[in-house]
Amino acid sequence: MRPVVHVNVAMSADGKLSTRERRQVRISGPADFARVDRIKAESDAVMVGIGTVLADDPSLTVKSPDLQAMRIARGMPGHPVRIVVDSMARTPQDASLLHKGEGQRIIACSERADPEKKAMLGCSATVLVAGRDRVDLPLLLSLLHERGIRRLLVEGGGTLIAGLFSAGLVDELTCFVGNMIIGGSDAPTLADGPGFIDEATFIRLSLSGMEQLDEGILLTWRVKREG
Repeated sequence: MRPVVHVNVAMSADGKLSTRERRQVRISGPADFARVDRIKAESDAVMVGIGTVLADDPSLTVKSPDLQAMRIARGMPGHPVRIVVDSMARTPQDASLLHKGEGQRIIACSERADPEKKAMLGCSATVLVAGRDRVDLPLLLSLLHERGIRRLLVEGGGTLIAGLFSAGLVDELTCFVGNMIIGGSDAPTLADGPGFIDEATFIRLSLSGMEQLDEGILLTWRVKREG
């Protein structure tokens, strides 16, 4: 068994998550920030890939004190579990997500990761080994389910999201499309990596919501399942 997986991204009108230098860009506005904070507050855990940690240094915390209080009133920690998919244990010791806000942190690594790095990260987080050469995403999600995580929010980046889609592990996608063109063939997109070979392997979505928000549009999709 695995958690329900909700992928949430903000991208430019031409489908870019950031610049070709992986520099963070403010794509959405206050209304979308508040929406994402509420989704985060309603999730058991929030997950990103190591590339997002190295580029953006996110804290992955719930920002609203009211939403933190709501979680606590429900018997939950003020912040969701924060998870990094980090095959080679490259998460910096001073990463914000390891130190900002109380709550549990998980670093998911492979067996190939340096034992010393894993031991150092173990001082600030729970280190889960899932996979031999790289993190095995289905195995990781199974381990997270065993730890009581039922709803998982994924916030990037493109490589992790592509891997989750490829493994059939995504249930819902919300995408804020902003009013800008970033450009660049090397700029990260929602689903990076090698891509899918032909139409038979494409991930098919069903549009379940659409609304204007800030100066862009929010699209909500459900992943179609065969049968």
